[in-house]
Amino acid sequence: MADADPKIEKAPAEAITIDSTAHGTPVQDIVEPKAKRNWLRPLMLFGVPLLILGVVGFFWLTSGRFASTDNAYVQQDKVSVSAEVAGRIVKVAVRENQRVKKGDLLFEIDSAPYRIAVAQADAAIANAQVELQTLRTSYAGTGADIGAARDRIAQAQEDYARQAALMKRGFTTRVNFQAAEHSVQQARAALQSAEADAAEARSKLATGGAVPGENPQIAAARVQREQALLNLSRTRVYAPADGVVSQADRLQVGQQMMTGLPAVTIVTSDLSWVEANFKETDLNKMRVGQCAEVSFDAYPGLRLKGHVGSIGAGTGSEFSVLPAQNANGNWVKVTQRVPVRILIDEKSPRALIAGLSSDVEVDLQNQCK
Repeated sequence: MADADPKIEKAPAEAITIDSTAHGTPVQDIVEPKAKRNWLRPLMLFGVPLLILGVVGFFWLTSGRFASTDNAYVQQDKVSVSAEVAGRIVKVAVRENQRVKKGDLLFEIDSAPYRIAVAQADAAIANAQVELQTLRTSYAGTGADIGAARDRIAQAQEDYARQAALMKRGFTTRVNFQAAEHSVQQARAALQSAEADAAEARSKLATGGAVPGENPQIAAARVQREQALLNLSRTRVYAPADGVVSQADRLQVGQQMMTGLPAVTIVTSDLSWVEANFKETDLNKMRVGQCAEVSFDAYPGLRLKGHVGSIGAGTGSEFSVLPAQNANGNWVKVTQRVPVRILIDEKSPRALIAGLSSDVEVDLQNQCK
């Protein structure tokens, strides 16, 4: 009944020995299992401290080699397209997020007022040509007037000479003599007036040094026509570069477009870079050309190689709309951030969208470029 009695404890197996002397056989002890675990003790005593020292040494050796930040964002060139002439939008050829090529039509402005301006410029050219022909005719007429004035002078001088001879003989009156003298003076004044008219007509036919060989009035009318044609061509607005259309909601048929007002934005996706805002304490060993690695929150597992393209000339707060002013004595020193441009050296298998959050790690001991 020993098994049923709780007070009776069984002896452990390792403490049981078989005494075979009573039966005439030698004594044989059972080997203890604890002897097999003796190797764990030196492993714990020496292995764990060595492992800790190795990890600490690794972090100590690599702690100053890399500089990283998660305050980084993908950047792309953005072209803001605006109308160069004012008018009402009559056609919209693109939609939001549409990919366009350089030279594709974006929208069109009502061209009727500008076609009228071209017609007015054509009329101005025709009017200037008519005036030029009139001036030429007038100048040709001044030659005849000069000839007639010279004939009158010759006739008046003959009459004056005859009256002077008769006056000496006493065969004429002083009134007739003075009349002949006055006629000579009038003929000479008429010649001077004709010569002045000829000079004026000749000056109107002259061309300036800026447009040699062409009448200034006609040149001005041609310039007016070229301006009208330029404005007419600007009623059709085309994409200035390849990219993706953004903010196209402002383009609506019937909307009045003002000159210089941003109408649509083209995001050029050919070149992408990352603007990483590093702490100022990370810039001591950072140099242009150092290798970098970029990862993206939107694409887990995607890592692209790049390099430091440039380091900003000022901190982010320095170029803000309202820079911090710490003129008073009550202020807390804040570690500033400096924008560093990271150029991506390999083509991304996924589309890089402007503004994507990213993480950047720069190898401060390795130059790539």
